[in-house]
Amino acid sequence: MPVYEFQCMDCKKTFTVKMSVMEMEKANITCPKCGSKNVKKMISSFHTMTSKKS
Repeated sequence: MPVYEFQCMDCKKTFTVKMSVMEMEKANITCPKCGSKNVKKMISSFHTMTSKKS
């Protein structure tokens, strides 16, 4: 499941939210610190994990 990174434009807190792509399209993200809806999705790297070792 993807993890998205956001920054609150009001209090400047950076936070992550784990949700599916479908949920992200419908999401109404709020800052966990101040409750503001004035948040911006950040550009971040992604990581993959596999169960097999090569």
